[in-house]
Amino acid sequence: MNFAVILLVTFFAGMGAGLGTGFAGLSAAAVISPMLITFLHMDPYMAVGIALSSDVLASGVSAYIYGKNKNLDVRNGLVMMAMVLLFTVFGSYAASLLPARTMGSFSVFMTFMLGVKFIVRPVMTTREKAEAIPAKTRVIKSLIFGALIGTVCGFVGAGGGMMLLLVLTSVLGYDLKMAVGTSVFIMAFTALTGSVSHFALGGLPDPLVWAACVIFTLLWARVAAVFANKAEPKVLNRVTGVVLVILGVVVMGFQWLT
Repeated sequence: MNFAVILLVTFFAGMGAGLGTGFAGLSAAAVISPMLITFLHMDPYMAVGIALSSDVLASGVSAYIYGKNKNLDVRNGLVMMAMVLLFTVFGSYAASLLPARTMGSFSVFMTFMLGVKFIVRPVMTTREKAEAIPAKTRVIKSLIFGALIGTVCGFVGAGGGMMLLLVLTSVLGYDLKMAVGTSVFIMAFTALTGSVSHFALGGLPDPLVWAACVIFTLLWARVAAVFANKAEPKVLNRVTGVVLVILGVVVMGFQWLT
């Protein structure tokens, strides 16, 4: 494969994935996987493994920036994270047993619709409202939805961040910044578990493509996270919505090409 082609594809894949991670806590697999499959003709299972590994540093840096700005709820995120981690392994194993065409197409339309939702109906919830939900109720919801999210994330790699954002804002009542900060915190560990599971089952990927995706995703995620934490809630909702809509349309286009 031509070096220039690899660099071009991984740059734009990393840019889309990084912006999605930093703004919305979206899994890198939502963008990286279809681009690697379409333009580099990579095995879908391996492409998801690369995308998940790209998520690790990108989500970790984003979580640090959100936490530094007091937009990260570690305590209430730990319960959900435990379930997500456990069921990510199960989802990753199930994915390895399925035909390649099944991979990566599960959550693209939902990403698009979630973007429309943030544009049309911004999340303007206050933290006081979220804290008013009884602790026991939060734990039960975190256990149930954490299991579901983990299974999807391990299965297709693309659904974890999107589902976390939806659950944290709509079910647990987090404001958008707190939801994204908590989401990327969970996704850093989930992506690590998912990528290790994928590589253990499918072997290591092409080192050049792997390194390029990790670096470009990390750089753009940091840019997006810094901007997001300085933005007003309404502006952040609009920007997040636009990013999700664009990513949804682009990824659906890639899947149509394949």
